[in-house]
Amino acid sequence: MSVQHLKASTKPIIYPDSDGKPMADNTKQFDWIYTLVGGLKVLFADNPNVFVAGDLLWYPVEGDNTTRIAPDALVVFGRPKGDRGSYKQWEEDDLAPQVVFEVLSPGNTPKEMADKRLFYERYGVEEYYLYDPDHGTLQGWQRQGGQLMAIAPMRGWVSPRLGVRFDLDGLDLCLTGPDGRRFASYVEVSQRAEKAERLLESAERRAEQEKQRAEQEKQRADSAEQRLEQEKQRVAAVESELARLRALLQQQGIDFAG
Repeated sequence: MSVQHLKASTKPIIYPDSDGKPMADNTKQFDWIYTLVGGLKVLFADNPNVFVAGDLLWYPVEGDNTTRIAPDALVVFGRPKGDRGSYKQWEEDDLAPQVVFEVLSPGNTPKEMADKRLFYERYGVEEYYLYDPDHGTLQGWQRQGGQLMAIAPMRGWVSPRLGVRFDLDGLDLCLTGPDGRRFASYVEVSQRAEKAERLLESAERRAEQEKQRAEQEKQRADSAEQRLEQEKQRVAAVESELARLRALLQQQGIDFAG
């Protein structure tokens, strides 16, 4: 009698792309998340190996679909750009996000935020920034050894990873890139684009007007050159006729000088 060993079937682990929670609790938080993510994407637009995302679930441990978090903004150096349903660290050369941002909303509790900081500390985040738009407060932590240590003061701080300078303008967070340009909101970006488009259209109109003036000048110059050529031809014709008449008079024995 033979004994058959049945291999136990293992169900694949599902890593959901959504935790069912909204990206933002209010319009102010949403606007700031958009400003952060948009500014970071612009900052690293030319670097194919910097991945930036907002409200993307990060799974740090393979085989564990309950250990997860969705930072308001995250930056991963060393990973290519591209669409992802979630960030599964083991599929990303085991690189944890080096920089994360959170924008505080009235619904966030102190315990929740403390747990988030411990999560980031445990799973390898190098820089963590927390901004409260309602009260205009800014906090930051930087990894030292195995811990995230508070950065003080934050005003004037320059991120070692991002090269971005942190400041506050009243209650508003002010982030300035290495090129000296401040991170802009959606409205500011749209206004800049509209202004640039108007300036471009104005420049194109001026260029077209200059082109038309140049063509008109060329036409006038061509007309003047044609008139000059006609005058030369008339002068040449008169001189030829005079030469013919002199020759005719000389044949008749008349010496005409003049």
